[in-house]
Amino acid sequence: MSLETSRNISLEELDKQVLLHPVTSIAEHQANGPLIFNRAGGVRMYDNTGKSYIDGAAALWCVNVGYGRKRLSEVAKEEMDKIGFYHTFGAASNEPAILLADKLVQLLHDHAGCDHIGKIFFGLSGSDANDTQFKLARYYNNLRGKPNKKKIISRIGGYHGTSAAAGSLTGIPVYHKAFDLPFDGVLHTSCPNYWKFGELNESEEEFTSRMLKDLEDLILKEGPDTIAGFIAEPIMGTGGVIVPTREYYHRVQSLLKKHDILFMVDEVINGFGRLGSWFGSGFYGIKPDLMSFAKGLTSAYFPMSAVGVADHIWQVLADGTPEVGMFAHGFTYSGHPVGAAVGLANIEIMEEENLIKNAAEVGAYLKQSLIERLGDHPNIGEIRGEGLMIGIEYAAEKGSKEAPNMSPPAHKQVAIAAQERGLLTRALPFLQVNNFSPPLTFTKSDADESIDIFAESVEKVFGKG
Repeated sequence: MSLETSRNISLEELDKQVLLHPVTSIAEHQANGPLIFNRAGGVRMYDNTGKSYIDGAAALWCVNVGYGRKRLSEVAKEEMDKIGFYHTFGAASNEPAILLADKLVQLLHDHAGCDHIGKIFFGLSGSDANDTQFKLARYYNNLRGKPNKKKIISRIGGYHGTSAAAGSLTGIPVYHKAFDLPFDGVLHTSCPNYWKFGELNESEEEFTSRMLKDLEDLILKEGPDTIAGFIAEPIMGTGGVIVPTREYYHRVQSLLKKHDILFMVDEVINGFGRLGSWFGSGFYGIKPDLMSFAKGLTSAYFPMSAVGVADHIWQVLADGTPEVGMFAHGFTYSGHPVGAAVGLANIEIMEEENLIKNAAEVGAYLKQSLIERLGDHPNIGEIRGEGLMIGIEYAAEKGSKEAPNMSPPAHKQVAIAAQERGLLTRALPFLQVNNFSPPLTFTKSDADESIDIFAESVEKVFGKG
């Protein structure tokens, strides 16, 4: 008997009655109901009417190897049949978690130049990984006798999750409103979006210098002896696919080192091929003290996250054991054997199919094709990104940096128009930006089809220009 028959109610109506959806307008959901997906394959999703959609966003930047990977479901079943679950508290362990940690360390050494990262801590989500970074920065400074060094600097427009600490680190107002966030001790410095926030006649080099001055001024105002860390996504995702210069990160790293401040890198979106390189840290030449991973780690086939810990931090933690006792942080499902097995198989697929190279090549083609098709449209402000992580920011008119004054906002209207035509792209929550972040299996043919739909959607909202 179907649910509709037994309850005499549709799935859409039942969803409205029983589900509180994350990051969703409750009013809009109650008015319009959900879009229910029931199967997927490759780069396409199918709703419960059978309609097909190209997933131009890889769900939430995360289904890197694409949909319908039977190998991953088979690996998960095999591990469930073998053990199902046991925790990793109190030095208990399992083979997949050990092997995945070792694999991550190897990838960081071989493909990111991060040979100082030697330990891996596992969790379940990007939010809990960034909560772990938040706690480790405080723990580390307490153990080394600097109890006042606790504040964390993030950036306006940065996205690091929605849990209490990670939501505080996030620099997007909608995630703070009515939640009494951010916490005291979390600070936000300027957003390095040159196209949007660069001043009249200010060169990109001058803009970078201003961003560094804003950061150092904040450090000096608060007192370097009170600042524990600075957290950053190499390329900012949810904030609008914001691509700082390489010089920006070289100078940030030097500034942090000068003031004994940890560089905490959020690789949750950037990691595992999204930029056409294994990690954003390798792309920019960053040497983080702490790193967080999720999403592409398992391509979202299993909830799993990780934190990479630099050797010098690990040593302080180890040396502090006689004073504080056990390392009293962790989650029930840290190092889950099924998730770790899926993560290992997921990485094998990426390696065997050269998906990082494909992301670089198809991503460059996608961005250039978008520029050629839409770059001269008066309401397209900038098309930017690296690899298969591209953002399209809208402008009120040619030459303006102001967002279009429309209700609903322009990027939301474009996303709705694209969805009607069979393309999924997100309207991001900080700037008026739509993103392209499809599975790394995306082809040039997929790109061409997506661009046709997207261009039609832009023209539906703005006209041909």
